[in-house]
Amino acid sequence: MTATDERPATQARPGGVDEVHILWISEGMSCDGDTVSVTAASQPAIEDVVTGVIPGLPTVHLHNKVLSPTLGGEEFLAPFRAAARGELEPFVLVIEGSIPNENINGEGYWTSFGNDPDTGQPLTINWWIDRLAPRAWAVIAIGTCAAYGGIHAMAGNPTGSMGLLDYLGRDFTSAGNLPIVNVPGCPVQPDDFMETLTWLLYHAAGTAPPPPLDDQHRPQWIFGRTVHEGCDRAGYYEQGDFAKDYNSPKCQVKIGCWGPVVNCNVPKRGWMGGVGGCPNVGGICIACTMPGFPDKFMPFMDMPPGASLSSLAVKPYGSIIRRLRGITNATVNREPRWRHNRELLTTGYDPSYRPKGRV
Repeated sequence: MTATDERPATQARPGGVDEVHILWISEGMSCDGDTVSVTAASQPAIEDVVTGVIPGLPTVHLHNKVLSPTLGGEEFLAPFRAAARGELEPFVLVIEGSIPNENINGEGYWTSFGNDPDTGQPLTINWWIDRLAPRAWAVIAIGTCAAYGGIHAMAGNPTGSMGLLDYLGRDFTSAGNLPIVNVPGCPVQPDDFMETLTWLLYHAAGTAPPPPLDDQHRPQWIFGRTVHEGCDRAGYYEQGDFAKDYNSPKCQVKIGCWGPVVNCNVPKRGWMGGVGGCPNVGGICIACTMPGFPDKFMPFMDMPPGASLSSLAVKPYGSIIRRLRGITNATVNREPRWRHNRELLTTGYDPSYRPKGRV
């Protein structure tokens, strides 16, 4: 998918750019779920960014194997090869999937992206990252696998997989003087990624500051709160009212939900068009946006450590609050006594400018 020639030219601010390529490699240890997820984005939609519907953005050329209009092969690889030679800039490098340790691959390779034109041998994703990341204006890790290793990096895996932070190092900065930007999720929430990408593109155009990131390189405004703080079920937790099965609308902490300690905005934002999100539709939060996922959150359906103590502590308070609120609820569900059709005003209304006893 590339920008059309008919779109109006964008005037960049001093120091900004008016055209940018997005080189998207999903050949890490991945299921390509993040690419598929992003096709559902609407705030903004990826096609709106590419076709110039969003005002103020640079002209964007997207190179992604799923969304590419090319027939694949060398035609698709051409911009990647040009960037590796230093002949294409500026570009944003998007990595999807975890990075395997090719130092322990034996006589083979774990994953590849295209072949070496001279030898015909596969080129590993590590080869591409080593050449593209230092030249990239910005580097984005899309999804938890690329950000922190994810499923492929769990204990016992033979590939030695890791996230970009581990591979490039936390001190890495791009050619645009930006750290790695992590937008985790398994898969990524589509609007979270597109909102982050759009902010970066405005920054590239010279019309916005760099996006604020937390200590895990996540966008602060997206991952600054927990699932619990945005969850529709959080009120049940406060009242010590917990679900015993997955058909209940109550708080799911006792049946495996990690929401109180997980940084994610999905209950607030939903999944597609504001609809969905794990706890919103009866699913527990398994912490798929977190650096410790999945190892620190398994087995998924068991009560999280500490949930027993915290739920026990809140239960006496919650029980009292629930009863008091029940009394208040019953009271405010009755209309006031003075609402009647009799020939008498019974509200106690007695203005001082009227004679005493007059109704």
